[in-house]
Amino acid sequence: MKSYNRILIAVVVTLIAIFTFCNLYIYSFDSNNSSGKQYRVEAQRVVNQIEREGYSKIDLSQYSTITAVDVMGSKDDKSFFETDSDYLIRKINGEFYRIEYSLQDNHWEYGIIGIMNFFLVVMAVMVIAIMLFIRQKVLKPFDELKEVPYELARGNLTVPVKEGKSKFFSKFAWGVDLLRENIEQQKQKELSLQKEKKTLVLSISHDIKTPLSAIKLYAKALSKGLYKDKERQTEIFDNIHTKAVEIENFVNEIIKASSEEFLNLEVAIGEFYLSQAVEKISDYYCEKLELVKTGFMIGEYSNCILKGDLDRLVEVLQNVIENAIKYGDGHSIEISFTKEEDCRLITVRNSGCTLPKTELPHVFESFWRGSNAGNKSGSGLGLYICRQLMHKMDGDIFADIDHEMMCVTVVIREV
Repeated sequence: MKSYNRILIAVVVTLIAIFTFCNLYIYSFDSNNSSGKQYRVEAQRVVNQIEREGYSKIDLSQYSTITAVDVMGSKDDKSFFETDSDYLIRKINGEFYRIEYSLQDNHWEYGIIGIMNFFLVVMAVMVIAIMLFIRQKVLKPFDELKEVPYELARGNLTVPVKEGKSKFFSKFAWGVDLLRENIEQQKQKELSLQKEKKTLVLSISHDIKTPLSAIKLYAKALSKGLYKDKERQTEIFDNIHTKAVEIENFVNEIIKASSEEFLNLEVAIGEFYLSQAVEKISDYYCEKLELVKTGFMIGEYSNCILKGDLDRLVEVLQNVIENAIKYGDGHSIEISFTKEEDCRLITVRNSGCTLPKTELPHVFESFWRGSNAGNKSGSGLGLYICRQLMHKMDGDIFADIDHEMMCVTVVIREV
């Protein structure tokens, strides 16, 4: 949009320059060739000629604007000055001369200049109007949608796409919002499937442990001589015990696999300023929280260079703030900054925390939801993903409750 504004200004300046140049050139040409100055030049030539050669030697055919030259002589003053022609009075050699002249009619030239200016103005107005129309009806609505694909790519699917009044992009905005809803549904289905898979693995692991215990008890019974045939007892014991160990190892592998990372979270480690992350959060949430009448305050901070992934840090902060919006009382959300050794701590506080302190150790576990979740939608993965991302950035995240204020602190390293 800024580039287009610069182009618009350049076009306006160019049109003004063309208009000014054309008028100056025409008026300059007209001034250099107008009879308005020419009659004065020729009148002075007449004066010079009379001074040199006398009144009788004047040849009016040499002049294009001088029509007559008359000397006052014996005429009375009144008749000398009464004439229908334009004239000049000059005193030459002690006598007064009336030099009559005529001006060429240049009204048609000014008419052409007026028509030219009219069409130049109409053209300029049309060009500017078309460019302003394109700016307001095409580029501005599109500019408002430029962040939507970026937010969708980052997985930020909570905010609906604003429907503008532009007839050019109404269907496009509707389609993008429909895409956002479909992606959100797919994400929820995927998370639900992951949850079901993990639950299934854990259930199978638990179910296998029961016969495993029985097999191990059998093996113990055999080893204690409950069966009379010693060789048979030992053989059965060895076989059962071997199988039991295999099953136990298998169960351990299943449990281990179920507890390992199942989301593909990529992090691009780099360097960025703290102010960049703060500006992104401010731009995104100031308007949103103002609409829902939630107080939003960002505390003072000293800018510094951080080590990590800017987009992932913003994603973590967005997840934390979304939780603050969802589970808080909507009164206030505050972001504060502190420094500790070589790390910068970013704390998000929200009022109206109803989570018991006894549940704090579980808030970062996968698929875990607090007792205060109620009927609010969610997968129980938000804070779990936040912790995984922060660990990949060599940082951390932790939570605390302070006087009914939920405090989630993100720790990220400085450069």
